[in-house]
Amino acid sequence: MLLKNYILLIVCCFVTITTYSQKRSLTSQEQDSLNIWQLAKYDGASALGGLLHAYSRPAHWDGEDWATFGFVAGGTALLYFVDDETSEFFRNQEDSSPTILKEFGERFGSPQVTYGITGSVYLFGLFTKNEPVRETGVLLISSATAVGLIQTVLKTTVGRSRPQNGGDKFDFKPFSGEAGFRSFPSGHTILSFTTAYAIAKQFDNPWVKAGIYTVGMISPISRIVNGAHWLTDVALSIAISIATVDAIDNYLNAKKRYPGDKYKKGITWNINFGIGSMGIVGRF
Repeated sequence: MLLKNYILLIVCCFVTITTYSQKRSLTSQEQDSLNIWQLAKYDGASALGGLLHAYSRPAHWDGEDWATFGFVAGGTALLYFVDDETSEFFRNQEDSSPTILKEFGERFGSPQVTYGITGSVYLFGLFTKNEPVRETGVLLISSATAVGLIQTVLKTTVGRSRPQNGGDKFDFKPFSGEAGFRSFPSGHTILSFTTAYAIAKQFDNPWVKAGIYTVGMISPISRIVNGAHWLTDVALSIAISIATVDAIDNYLNAKKRYPGDKYKKGITWNINFGIGSMGIVGRF
């Protein structure tokens, strides 16, 4: 039912704003001259364009993109071998973990809070006609919608057992629909880190970015601690969040949908090779 609602939402948005999505990008001055409803339609077209762009990116990946994908897949495969051990370690910390952090992690990664933050940011930017804030809101809306559909589809099709079921990491029941077999990906992780990563992009100070990333990691860690997800569920969920936000942000910048705002950098990934070692380093 949730998947059906997502599809209907996307179709309705497409039918409503398709004419706007075909128009050229507007300058900051032109956007300032629009009324609230016209701005909302323009932003809706931007959000839809970003969502479709994110879904189409794998078809346009180059050698470096595929190399990064390979390293992420390989790194996740290595983590898979220690899923049982890491799950046991984190779950042993549950009793000693601060209650406030566990409650924050549960709430911050929920759809209600995530979309509440997303909607609040966008509406503030819309009604104040603040272009940078509007762009941030559009990035948040488009990213959250994109990853929301991805995680809904994957949870159903993969059907991985949660650690709290008492089974092991090899237990899968694809398309079962059972709550205990919806471990991958982590919805709380995807929503919370997508929100944190999109907001962090708006700041140049690395310490501010690091602080926002830290907040975004509370939900992922708390979900491992309470046995709802494996470490690999969380790791791949974060990778999906980063890839989606970056794709949509690149689209908004390349199309100059909001030309008055300067380009915001996210995490830059570099593949490093050395004697007896190789890996990926992220710089922000």
